[in-house]
Amino acid sequence: MRRVLGHIRLLLGIIVVVLLGVVLIQGRVVLLPMVLASLLTLTLSPIVRLLSRHGSPEGVSATLVVMALGGVLVAGGYLLADPVSQWISDAPRIGAEVSRKLAILKMPMDRVVDATKKVEEAAQAGETTGREVVVKQPGFLAGMTDGLGQGMAMVGTTLVLTLFLLASGRLFPEKLVHSLPLFGDKLRVLRVLRDVEREVSTYLLTITLINMGLGAAVGLALALIGMPNPAVWAVVAMALNYLPFLGSILGVLACALVSLVTFPTVEMAIWPPLAYAGLTLLEGQLITPTLVGRRLAINSVAVVLAVLVWAWIWGIPGALIAVPLLVVVKVVCGHFKPLRILGEFLSTRRSGALIEASLGDMDPRGISET
Repeated sequence: MRRVLGHIRLLLGIIVVVLLGVVLIQGRVVLLPMVLASLLTLTLSPIVRLLSRHGSPEGVSATLVVMALGGVLVAGGYLLADPVSQWISDAPRIGAEVSRKLAILKMPMDRVVDATKKVEEAAQAGETTGREVVVKQPGFLAGMTDGLGQGMAMVGTTLVLTLFLLASGRLFPEKLVHSLPLFGDKLRVLRVLRDVEREVSTYLLTITLINMGLGAAVGLALALIGMPNPAVWAVVAMALNYLPFLGSILGVLACALVSLVTFPTVEMAIWPPLAYAGLTLLEGQLITPTLVGRRLAINSVAVVLAVLVWAWIWGIPGALIAVPLLVVVKVVCGHFKPLRILGEFLSTRRSGALIEASLGDMDPRGISET
């Protein structure tokens, strides 16, 4: 009977996970701004309360904070608009220039490709070719325009939701606490909400400061090397560093492509991506672990899995919020005993230390008796 109940629970769990995935994918337009606004509210609430303690009403404080955030986003978009549009329009020339400079490395591969084409042509020599119908797809620029419009709509919706959540202050947490019947449950929910807000705001504000420092360092290093538009690369490095692991790789690759087009030789073009990669490596291996600390550090395997899953569900925005959501899950798991196993998996504490701690709690006499 227990085995049957176990199978039923497993089946119900799988069904719940599948249904949750379907809801998240199909409800992306509605759910993603809500999640982003919630994370921004957790991050910015301490700033709003600080302004309120100095005499500013919560509504005014929330408006000022959201307007400042919107101004930063608009300034970053304005700074990136011209260089990115120029890179897109020059994409064919950039590709041809990169191919020309890397021709020595491509020669063996080109020979293999030519041989493969000749074999295919020989195999298809006796076949008759029918009329081929090609369905013209929307252009790249049209797709980018649609995506940009959707992204701007999502950002606007997120900022409006964040404004209302910040202006409401403690209304929603208080309503949630008052709806619980038992005093113990009220106390536990208050502790969870307090810890989640503290940990998420600390993590995101710290990461933002680290990313700003990384962007400034990358911009300064590329300016000294002679890379054009160093301010643009500073913004790019800061924005991409919110994307764990993948962001630094994309930044180095983009820097390498532009550097190959900018500098006359490969030997000169290799220095900007090396500087970019060195600074991101220093940030990821030394600065972030030191400033973030073990209390907020999360298992790298869990980070990779979360980024992959949320990127599959919600694309790039999902990858950006994967780590903050892991911080929320880790904090919540620490307050509920049945979920502490998941919390230990998300932490960076070594399994050997966990085993030693568990053995230390056991009675040696009991072990010998068994």
